[in-house]
Amino acid sequence: MSTTMLRPPRHRADPRAVAWWTVQWLILMVPVAGAAVAAYWLFTERPVWLGAVAGVFAAGCLALAVVAPRASYRVERWEVTDQAVYTRKGWLTHTWRVAPMSRIQRVDTARGPVQRLFGLADVTVTTASSAGAVKIEALDHEVAAELAERLTAITQATPGDAT
Repeated sequence: MSTTMLRPPRHRADPRAVAWWTVQWLILMVPVAGAAVAAYWLFTERPVWLGAVAGVFAAGCLALAVVAPRASYRVERWEVTDQAVYTRKGWLTHTWRVAPMSRIQRVDTARGPVQRLFGLADVTVTTASSAGAVKIEALDHEVAAELAERLTAITQATPGDAT
């Protein structure tokens, strides 16, 4: 039995992922920030201190929408070897997900409408694990298709029953 050491994953998401993730965050945060300001404006006597709180909250929401995607891009990594697919995510707590090739049951690619605008795709590697699939997000759509083909070929050639 050979021992395989996993090094920290080398690959990042495509650089266009930052713009895609920023759009996703803005779709979420603009209504939240707007609701805070609208609630202050419509449902209060407009005390200055509460306006400052609402303003700081709204600015914080928008700042988060700009900062979070950049932070995610810096920490999220993925790697594929002949033995396993693995990812590392997380700002404060790094979460590693490892899927041995012999356990892979299915490889999928997905491209949502906004992802298509940015030329990106996700690759999802489904295993028999109760922890769920390993997802590699925000790859160039051509890289994602090549990766899915490579994973399928390696999985087909790897002995095991994927259960």
